[in-house]
Amino acid sequence: MPPDFTLLQVVPELDTGGAEQTTIDVAQAVVRGGGKALVATRGGRMATRLEADGGRLAQMPVQTKNPLVMLGNAARLADLIRRETVSLVHARSRAPAFSALWAAQATGTPFVATYHGVYNARSRLKRWYNAVMTRGDLVIANSDFTRDHVLNEHHLDPDRIVSIPRGVDLERFNPNWVTPERVDALRTAWKAPADPTLTTFVLAARLTRIKGHGTVIAAAARLKAEGRTAFRILMIGDDQGRSAYRAELEAQIAAAGLGEQVSLVGHCDDMPAAYLLGDVAILPSIVPESFGRTAVEPQVMGRPVAASDLGGMTETVIPGVTGWLAAPGDVEAWTAVLARAMDAGPAQLQAMGQAAANRARRLYSVDAMCAATLAAYQRVLEART
Repeated sequence: MPPDFTLLQVVPELDTGGAEQTTIDVAQAVVRGGGKALVATRGGRMATRLEADGGRLAQMPVQTKNPLVMLGNAARLADLIRRETVSLVHARSRAPAFSALWAAQATGTPFVATYHGVYNARSRLKRWYNAVMTRGDLVIANSDFTRDHVLNEHHLDPDRIVSIPRGVDLERFNPNWVTPERVDALRTAWKAPADPTLTTFVLAARLTRIKGHGTVIAAAARLKAEGRTAFRILMIGDDQGRSAYRAELEAQIAAAGLGEQVSLVGHCDDMPAAYLLGDVAILPSIVPESFGRTAVEPQVMGRPVAASDLGGMTETVIPGVTGWLAAPGDVEAWTAVLARAMDAGPAQLQAMGQAAANRARRLYSVDAMCAATLAAYQRVLEART
């Protein structure tokens, strides 16, 4: 990158999530390379991390969909671009992308947008709204699955879109750095027995219907009906106010007599230790994940993954090598996959976990993601000269 390179990223909030974490990672890479990194956002708990890494916060209500406020944001962003001599603007969500695009066009600044998810469009108006992410110099898709969706939905020139998979922090997700005490603390908190004859499955996802918790509970019930009870399923995640759905899952567990096998353990701040507590990670989503970070993180930690056969997870999980794929929402298929993992035994699970770690660390590191993103910026800047 040029020595005077200044990046402005625009994201609704810096609270939690893949887009927010990627914003922080790229800002850190720019600063490490000698440039300046600005982030326009409403704020959030990750703002402190941004500033600790050398980035700068430009706080404004970019999360809004109010047209008048969006126009005001465009003016504020244009002023910021001129004042800081911004080299490139990178939008990471649709609503703030309008303000960011207008500001970039008003100042003649290159504009890039990342498609972080598969945005459905059931009307021409929604398709137009989604298309704001394709109106700049370059579109970044967070997986090949997302790239194909953008091409089919918006008929974009393939040369104007590049696939850059989301990165995992290999420093944080390093099994060598997780102490036994951290794993034991979770085991105690979750009342998870230290029994080597049990296969422990970890399902890390917020409690929402699209994540497929019900499918796994139904599959667990079938296993128990067959006399197979040597397993434990830990469902990790907040209900985020969906108390009715949580109650529904609890009732499903109780009705099947799975109190000893399936637990809703709530939020976890130490996911590296949580993955080590399990033998296999499971992701039974019933709608496509554009990338599926929680399919990659456990692989980095040396754990095989059983995931739904759809979306970005078909790229990150290699059946029979790093895990298994099962038809989404298919209880019979998920029963078979859970049974297959239980029958694999410790040696095979360890071998699959090692293969998963080797592949995930090579393809899905934060460093690789940041390097590809900076290369995309360079490509845009060169095309403008």
